[in-house]
Amino acid sequence: MSSFRSKIKRRVQRYLELDSNGIRYAVMNTILKVRSVTVDSLYDMLSKKFDVTHKTVASMVGYIHSKLGIVRAYKQSYKTHIVYTLREEYVDLVRSVLRRSTSENHQTAV
Repeated sequence: MSSFRSKIKRRVQRYLELDSNGIRYAVMNTILKVRSVTVDSLYDMLSKKFDVTHKTVASMVGYIHSKLGIVRAYKQSYKTHIVYTLREEYVDLVRSVLRRSTSENHQTAV
């Protein structure tokens, strides 16, 4: 694994380690499954399971975009919402970190 990919992997791991209530895991898992989301669509999905605000979801997506660098932002015109797409080169990395995070949580819960 290249040095750059290992840095990104570590950032994603740290991001998930700070997840106290499962929202960050749910955001990452949703982005992995759906691949393309807007803040509104992600908010609609998360608000069914968690007590979150639109601003919280927007903040998480912005952090994932700017600090983790695993999603690409695209805006077709000034009237449309920004579409965040998981970068293909990081799909396997995110999947492995999420699997590892799930298995570690189950071990500590037992």
